[in-house]
Amino acid sequence: MRVKKLLHTRMRVSDMDRTIAFYRDVLGLDVLERHTSPRGSHLAFLSVPNSEALIELCSFPPSGPVKVQEDLVHLAFEVEDLDDTIAQLTAAGVPITDGPTRSSSGSRFLFIDAPDGYEIELIERPPGTAPA
Repeated sequence: MRVKKLLHTRMRVSDMDRTIAFYRDVLGLDVLERHTSPRGSHLAFLSVPNSEALIELCSFPPSGPVKVQEDLVHLAFEVEDLDDTIAQLTAAGVPITDGPTRSSSGSRFLFIDAPDGYEIELIERPPGTAPA
């Protein structure tokens, strides 16, 4: 067997509206669909610019609070200009949890936290650099 492509990644969240606001207002993602599953999970699918893969947010309060283990998983997004990104994050009151750091390839990156503690990496790559 060989898979064809990545369709979506599911992340369980505590507060759907707060989490959607973060991904929409801070990162600029679009909400494509929101609905409730037959078992009662609240679902939202977010689109990422220049990508076919979606992020699926899932809130299921009967499961209890979401506890994200440190360094277990993160999402990485490319940004055009890291200095501009830092200014926008600062203006929005979003704390930078690590960085900015320059890699040996010349890329620069930083980390922020989404609601529930999911780590988000924002990367500025020099022109012509292969994806990391």
